[in-house]
Amino acid sequence: MQRDIRGYLLDIIEACDAISSATHNLNVDAYRENRLVRSSVEREFITIGEAVGAMSHLDPELFDRISQARRIVDFRNKLTHGYATVNDTVVWGIAIRDVPLLRRECEALMSGIDTGGEAD
Repeated sequence: MQRDIRGYLLDIIEACDAISSATHNLNVDAYRENRLVRSSVEREFITIGEAVGAMSHLDPELFDRISQARRIVDFRNKLTHGYATVNDTVVWGIAIRDVPLLRRECEALMSGIDTGGEAD
């Protein structure tokens, strides 16, 4: 049985919340020095990339409504397969700058689905 699109959106929202929680009250230097935080943030980004990738097959139109959707999937691939070359400062910047926007977009898409079928 195929998973519902809302499940993927919820996974993304929850992963965004986990990233925000893990980076709260940190600066880039503290982030770079804490392997456990870096690992957890990267793991949540992998979850986001997996969910966005699944959405690309399940609902391409919804996928296209997520800013940088293709780059999100590519970032997941970099974290998974190119882990030795991951730049912690880049990951930090994405966590601080892009995660809040992604969360808002997915929350709006979820709201549109919950109020009447397709996302508004």
